[in-house]
Amino acid sequence: MSDSAADEDSSRVYVPDDDHNFPDEKLNAVLEYIEDDAEITAYLEAQNVNAVDRMRYNDHGTKHIEIVRNRALCLYDLLKAGDVDFNGARQQGLDEADESVIIALAATLHDVGHVVHRDSHAYYSIPLAADILERILPEFYDAADTVRMKGETLHAILCHHTAETPLTTEAGVIRVADALDMERGRSRIPYESGGRGINTLSSQAISRVSLQGGSTTPVMVEIEMTNAAGVYQVDNLLKAKLKDSGLEDQIRIVALNTNENREQLVERIEL
Repeated sequence: MSDSAADEDSSRVYVPDDDHNFPDEKLNAVLEYIEDDAEITAYLEAQNVNAVDRMRYNDHGTKHIEIVRNRALCLYDLLKAGDVDFNGARQQGLDEADESVIIALAATLHDVGHVVHRDSHAYYSIPLAADILERILPEFYDAADTVRMKGETLHAILCHHTAETPLTTEAGVIRVADALDMERGRSRIPYESGGRGINTLSSQAISRVSLQGGSTTPVMVEIEMTNAAGVYQVDNLLKAKLKDSGLEDQIRIVALNTNENREQLVERIEL
């Protein structure tokens, strides 16, 4: 587990701050329901085999999903506090409460396609997630709203892949949140088994990621890294996810090199 993940109880039911006036009861009900779902649990475990065991890639299993979901909901909270419009649920005639449900479901299911293959996994995730959503959504929605919720959730899942352009704020949140799980804990397994690829080494350099309200943007993301290898995570992966997410003007990202004991090739990066 990463340092910051240890500080976050990423498996808890997320509840927005009391001073925000958007509803969250449906979100909590859905999270409680899917937490004990045997099929989802099996997918989150099985989807890590291709990524980590076979390809020695960074974690894409249960812990990754918990962290991405937590950070996606934190982004949602901060963006709502900054009066950012979420058009996905609104344009489908759904309730405001459904915005966070779309985000939570998409974050939970966005990587299930890894059970088929790491390559093109976003496209494999669509039919697999659709089957799960068709089973779960009728527990909370009528037939018409089930169709709308399924479509919006699948759109957000598909658009976490940088080749696809998010058309909703909900999808943009998933795209960015996926890249915010970058600390060293994510690459522990491939690193300890000898993996030394750039994704593994750059993740090992990231010690902490924190999200908070910004002074010039609704969201300020601060990334602490211990050496210059962390630049790859920030400038190549996170920057690529932020680009065309629709949230470029809403999120400020600052990466700091916190290692004071050696010459610093990179001291600060700001996106």
